[in-house]
Amino acid sequence: MRFANPLVLIALFVLPLLLLIWHRRRRGIALAFSDLSLLPESSSWRSRLQSLPFFLRLLALALIIIALARPQAGLEKIQETSQGVAIEMVVDRSGSMGAEMEFGGQSMTRLDVVKRAFAEFVNGNQRDLRGRPNDLIGMITFARYADTVCPLTLAHGALSAFLDTIHLVPQQNPENRTSIGDAIALAAARLQTAEETLARQTGGPAKAYHIKSKVIILLTDGQNNAGSHAPEEAAALAKQWGIKIYTVGVGGDDVVKIQTMLGTRMVRTGEGVDRATLAKLAESTGGVFRMAEDAEALHAVYQEIDQLEKSEVESIRYIDYKEFFAFFALAAFGLLVAEALLACTVLRRLP
Repeated sequence: MRFANPLVLIALFVLPLLLLIWHRRRRGIALAFSDLSLLPESSSWRSRLQSLPFFLRLLALALIIIALARPQAGLEKIQETSQGVAIEMVVDRSGSMGAEMEFGGQSMTRLDVVKRAFAEFVNGNQRDLRGRPNDLIGMITFARYADTVCPLTLAHGALSAFLDTIHLVPQQNPENRTSIGDAIALAAARLQTAEETLARQTGGPAKAYHIKSKVIILLTDGQNNAGSHAPEEAAALAKQWGIKIYTVGVGGDDVVKIQTMLGTRMVRTGEGVDRATLAKLAESTGGVFRMAEDAEALHAVYQEIDQLEKSEVESIRYIDYKEFFAFFALAAFGLLVAEALLACTVLRRLP
């Protein structure tokens, strides 16, 4: 129960004052008799009920005040409507991702740095990344073949366990190739059916959640040299489905220092990042291409994406109240009618 005009209830404090005034006036009415025995005994029910009309009128006044305050009862609901981004993280796990990179003062592989930075991007770091709690997040890894490691999900608590299952492909393994095109095609297919995935997770149409945009974040340190889809072909498919691709070249060129008779030399161990292709993929779909030659640069890339792809949460308040003022008004009217009838009939007072 609530009142739409609660200030009106202040008038209830007038009722005790009216009762006090009535009581004092009633005590002041008296006639002088030398002997009370001269008066007939008056203990009938009518004499006992002489004050009833006043109390009925007082109660009616109280009910009128309550009616003017508009008592209401009902249910108030608050529904949160989220507009999130569906993000597929596509991570290269070929052997070249085993090159060393520093992260937080520690030396680790590029793959481990990518995994750590991804975890901060999703969960936040209490500094400059706020996290992505309202986004659908999925992960695909690739070497020679592309695999879905984590399906699109709003339950981000499971992502840490999935990250622990991602490992490098050994250098001499036949799978140590780079199929960028197949990975993008698989990610685009997963995002194309993101609404169906969301419906399965929520047990029905998720009317309170709307996918604002769909994004692929591709992280690789190599060039496409395997798979059945060319990167440009996969990007065209993503563009057709309205999916943006953000491409990140990790670590720059694959070179190592070796000592020779002539001194220290830099030797290339791989083909390095295909910057031209990555830039073309991003540009054709409305995304951006960035190089991340160290952990700080990778962190800056995630900050930029975090600003470009924002989620929104809107709280909608539904209030369904039923008015009860009529009940109190009718009760007050009934009391006033009863007071008038009693005063004109059985409790009629002569001047």
